[in-house]
Amino acid sequence: MQQADEPTLDAGTLFRRHAAFVAGFLVRLGIDRTELDDVVQEVFIIAHRRGGFAPGPARPTTWLADIAVRVAANKKRSHRRARVQADGETVDRKAIAHDEPAAALDARRRLDRVHRALETLDDDKRAVFVLYELDGHGCDEIAEGLGVPVGTIYSRLHAARKKFTKAFERLSKTDAHVTSSTVSAQVPR
Repeated sequence: MQQADEPTLDAGTLFRRHAAFVAGFLVRLGIDRTELDDVVQEVFIIAHRRGGFAPGPARPTTWLADIAVRVAANKKRSHRRARVQADGETVDRKAIAHDEPAAALDARRRLDRVHRALETLDDDKRAVFVLYELDGHGCDEIAEGLGVPVGTIYSRLHAARKKFTKAFERLSKTDAHVTSSTVSAQVPR
């Protein structure tokens, strides 16, 4: 948390320090990678219009996340897209980290299931889930950054965890069934 005597961070400083966070957050919110640069730019243009980040109870990342949630929702509404593209770069990086092809394939499948389970969450719940579970922000900080009561954050997080877990388990069962069906169809008799 910043101290009140710290200076306001302008959009340029915010961009240099937090562009990677904003880009990753937007991908997790379902922004297609082909549009990512434009959407990140839009977030920082809005940050500039707001006069930058003034130190307070929120961190710059949660303040930017609030802007990113709104920009992502507007982008989705304008495109009326139903499917979200997985973050292929992260999936590839994680899959490559394994020495054995079977382990790499398994890691790729698990990460794909995570992305597909995230797709089942609405934007508000997904934002809270990503900020808390994946980025490690606290509920008070998220509430301040998103400008909603902390009780709302707890409620969204609880609902998001339930829906994510249910979707992930369903996808795991479906993928296991598809994998076993594919393997048994390929085994010569």
